[in-house]
Amino acid sequence: MSSDQALNATPVSTATYTEKLWPNLWVWVIVVGLSAAGILIFIPISPLAGYVAFSVLLAAQVGVLIAWTPTIRVTDTTVQVGRAQIEREFVGKVSSYHGDAATDQRGTKLNGLAYLCIRGWIKPVVKIVITDPNDTTPYWLTSTRNPEHLVAALNGPKAK
Repeated sequence: MSSDQALNATPVSTATYTEKLWPNLWVWVIVVGLSAAGILIFIPISPLAGYVAFSVLLAAQVGVLIAWTPTIRVTDTTVQVGRAQIEREFVGKVSSYHGDAATDQRGTKLNGLAYLCIRGWIKPVVKIVITDPNDTTPYWLTSTRNPEHLVAALNGPKAK
């Protein structure tokens, strides 16, 4: 890209809110425990085989958890939740839920057409109503550790 093109390029939107839905401590403890099972399985062959199995299982599980950890990102123009992305102009009412209300939103009050990005280790959820007439998804439901911050970012000023 030439310097003239760089100067005339559309500015990149900066994120007003970003969150990674990392697993809790107990998930990592389970990963270490499952990896340790490799030692028990392969130690009759040799101690080295047991420790190699532990290392391979641990690396594989950590890699999967890191790769599959979704991101929530709100910019002036777009909202991204996990793999889904939409323009801010199509974001309607946004509400947060805690405790039993969050459980109800993930269960009995859930619409089967909703886009879900929920994690069992994160209890609060935020419901983002989608107003795009061409989209059959009524709303997105996402887990978040900071529901009030996410709601504030989504209700903040939008780029025109």
